[in-house]
Amino acid sequence: MHKFSEVDVFSPTPYLGNPLAVVHDADGLTAEDMQRFAKWTNLAETTFLLQPEDPVADYGVRIFSATQEFTFAGHPTLGSALAWQTAGGVPKINGEIVQECGAGLVIVRVENQRFAFRAPPMTRFEPVEESLVHQVALALGIPRERIVDASWLVNGPEWIGVRLPSAHEVLSLQSDPMGLGTLSIGVIGPYLPGHDSQFEVRAFLGGDPVWEDPVTGSLNAGLARWMFDAAIADKSYVAAQGTAIGYQGRVHVSIEGDEIWVGGNVTSCVRGEVNI
Repeated sequence: MHKFSEVDVFSPTPYLGNPLAVVHDADGLTAEDMQRFAKWTNLAETTFLLQPEDPVADYGVRIFSATQEFTFAGHPTLGSALAWQTAGGVPKINGEIVQECGAGLVIVRVENQRFAFRAPPMTRFEPVEESLVHQVALALGIPRERIVDASWLVNGPEWIGVRLPSAHEVLSLQSDPMGLGTLSIGVIGPYLPGHDSQFEVRAFLGGDPVWEDPVTGSLNAGLARWMFDAAIADKSYVAAQGTAIGYQGRVHVSIEGDEIWVGGNVTSCVRGEVNI
């Protein structure tokens, strides 16, 4: 039996963000055990907390979707940090948790119920080839000319970022999950001034049972770098996500020097034990 948590990430209202399953003290589990359990939870991701190898880190983590392992993902990072802290974890540095994952060490800042991670560098950040942009447009159910720009945003998950002219067009997308293939597509469009968020974001995951993710940290980290570098976003902004599928995700993004910080509210919802 292992300690088990479920937490809600990226919403000020519990159960309207992105849920995460967390298995504690998972050092004795094999990768096959982890993948099987992650598939069974039927959530976007499940994490497994481990003893860290790097003495700087507070804990180690492995991150699985229903179909694969990720070296890094955003909402699992924030959710794991809260679950570890709630289970009695005490960080080595006050107000800062250091997570060890496949992408290396990730710093998580803690301020009340809002957690924020320092985005790891992207391993691929370049324009998407035109033939693939046409394929993406087809998967999203829109004409190619509606796509303003497209970029690879790879920071663990292999996101293709797509920019549309407006938040309204993002919300109006009628993507066909069967048409996504194996593509992971993140779409962003701006709101008019006066809205509580600067952008609306949607994340579509081909080949995954959870084919639209409610709120996505890794995608928003990649989009932030793209929007900041293109001088489209403010130095600090809020992105809404999950609106089209009944959630109220709010992702708080800021740039400090060359560092991008991605955060939001995290709430502990379920605690117990699980047999793996």
